[in-house]
Amino acid sequence: MTQVSEQTRRPPSQSSSLALLIACSATFVAFLDLSVVNIAFPTIARDFATAESTTLTWVVSGYAVAFAALLTPAGRLADVLGRRRVFLTALVGFALTSLMCAVAPSAPWLIGGRFLQGAAAALMIPAALALVLAVTSSERIAAAIGAWSAAGGFAAVVGPAIGGALVESFGWRAVFVINVPIAAALVALGTRLRTDDTRASDGPAPAGALPDIAGTLAATLGVGALVAGVTEGQRWGWASPTTLSVLGVGLALLALALVRSRRHPSPAIAVDLWRNRRYALSNATSFVFGAAMFAWLLAGPLFLDAIWGYTVLQSAGALSVGALAAMVTATAAGRTGSAATLRRLGVLGALMFAGSALWMSTDVFGAAHRLWSAWIPAGILGGGGIGLIVTVLGTVAASSVPPHQFASGVGMNLMSRQVGGALGVAVLAAVFAANAGDALAGFHALFLACAVAAVVAGILAATLTEGRGARADGSTPSSTLPIEIKEQ
Repeated sequence: MTQVSEQTRRPPSQSSSLALLIACSATFVAFLDLSVVNIAFPTIARDFATAESTTLTWVVSGYAVAFAALLTPAGRLADVLGRRRVFLTALVGFALTSLMCAVAPSAPWLIGGRFLQGAAAALMIPAALALVLAVTSSERIAAAIGAWSAAGGFAAVVGPAIGGALVESFGWRAVFVINVPIAAALVALGTRLRTDDTRASDGPAPAGALPDIAGTLAATLGVGALVAGVTEGQRWGWASPTTLSVLGVGLALLALALVRSRRHPSPAIAVDLWRNRRYALSNATSFVFGAAMFAWLLAGPLFLDAIWGYTVLQSAGALSVGALAAMVTATAAGRTGSAATLRRLGVLGALMFAGSALWMSTDVFGAAHRLWSAWIPAGILGGGGIGLIVTVLGTVAASSVPPHQFASGVGMNLMSRQVGGALGVAVLAAVFAANAGDALAGFHALFLACAVAAVVAGILAATLTEGRGARADGSTPSSTLPIEIKEQ
């Protein structure tokens, strides 16, 4: 352990700076794709007008499902095969699947491409961030995670503007084409990275042990089935044999994945990490808040398009305000190492978001355009809350895992948020289907649901940093922590 401690305490500054640049850039391109697809979604829906509206939400949730289900095994794969190697391979895959989406001739083709694109992103993100955690000193990792979160916020800031300009000038397919040159530039930069890319030989799993394929498949199909049941439940009928069967199969497959993960030497889901109470709570909070956040982010451009009749560029400008607020608060939250301060910021972020969503569920957000008096203040409030709580959750989660499980731990935390997000989008589809004759009532009901979920996330966040507990490997926190959070 001494060797690891010294490595985390005094990393090569050039390697840590380059790794942070690469991780932030990878996060940027992954989250850019999410934000530009949100802004392009109304146009995609009009282009594929014959497809069911609930089915089309898989353009968003398909990416989230694949991303979520594969994040943990992807993190393990990076730990075993080498983080740099997995990262560069995933970047190439992300570029190719983006091209597949760009040339999609039909909705099913586009949805399939989004699943594959999400899988590539799942391989890319944990490996990139794990490179940062492995070579950055403990006192600087909170700031590094803040910068990483801010990169996602920056993607959300420029995403609507970039997406709006691309859709207006070239059509929605251009939002996928743009990923190709970005990925190519990152591949070129990644080949220059020199770091001690250690394998997991010092971890609990055997060196070279690959993730459990059967468990990974069960987890992926299980999450997909649950999202499908919630997404299509209104159309199929909530009590219909089809809906109940799909939901039942999803639960059974997830149970199978969890059982296998408890026994397998290289599990698809890193359940051993949940032994740490703080880490488990950070994942639970990520799940609940992810559901509210994803639904809120997709509902925004849909509301501006359907209720206020905004053009793509007008929507892009309105959405950028909240995204900018998220970037600012994420950067600020990354500068604290105090456990008590982190806890307060997490609760504050959740309540800020809840307040924004609750406000948007009222008649203030009706048919009349209220950009400056309502939308922009609500966007700043909600976006600022997102930046705070997402950064807090990432910092707390990363502080609770041993160095040899960086990628797996980061992957699990992101997975929790993405699974929640996929279910949140599914709930969005179900709510809109239930209010097909009154779109405004559907938006108000959805925003109210987001507010309730955010309050629950705030309650969970209040306990995030209480107690130190044992780590997943049975040790207690010490100077070898990737992030040293000070209890106050």
